[in-house]
Amino acid sequence: MAPNLRNQPSTLSTVDLGTSANYVILAKTAISNVPTSAITGDLGLSPAAESFITGFTLTAATGFSTATEVTGKVYAADQASPTPINLTTAVNNMITAYNDAAGRPTPDFVELGAGDLSGLTLTPGLYKWTSTVTVPTNITLSGGADDIWIFQIAGDLTVSSAKNMTLANGAKAKNIFWQVAGKATMGANSHFEGNILSMTGITMQTGASLNGRALAQTAVILDGNTVVKP
Repeated sequence: MAPNLRNQPSTLSTVDLGTSANYVILAKTAISNVPTSAITGDLGLSPAAESFITGFTLTAATGFSTATEVTGKVYAADQASPTPINLTTAVNNMITAYNDAAGRPTPDFVELGAGDLSGLTLTPGLYKWTSTVTVPTNITLSGGADDIWIFQIAGDLTVSSAKNMTLANGAKAKNIFWQVAGKATMGANSHFEGNILSMTGITMQTGASLNGRALAQTAVILDGNTVVKP
């Protein structure tokens, strides 16, 4: 374990995702995909219409669509009631969750590694950076099943190609929250853990995988990815 990280139970309360937790991918402007991806969970897009969900072969039903690449349903703002109001609520809940995560006071760790997380084992707690965060090597998040991680990132978050996040000692992806004011980018064939709350957009490069949620206030871009709701 990195010597500057404490090994103690987290006292943080979770970030309440509200109904945005019902979606594995939720965006406002677009969801684009280069086949073939494998998505487990529901997709949601609002206020943009279904025509801004691209790269999937969608089959319309009443109030949702389906796609062979999605084990779940695909929702958009122009579908039949009650989908539009449900999506509006989910997007509002997503923004509330982002603001909650961004506004948590008194971080346990400030500017850790000057934003370079190379090789670190991250224990539960509140982390804050005022600029970009990079993951150039494999990292581990270690803590109990009820522990919480909140990462406040004022710039971009970038995971290098073929680098992995690993959970240890019972840590759960559902309890990990990455609040990213800039862009969140997962490099090709990388693996990411946790809920990404991004203001500027989420891009998953070729073959990247996510155990968590991609919740973006703009667009989510996919390219042959595996995404599983925790």
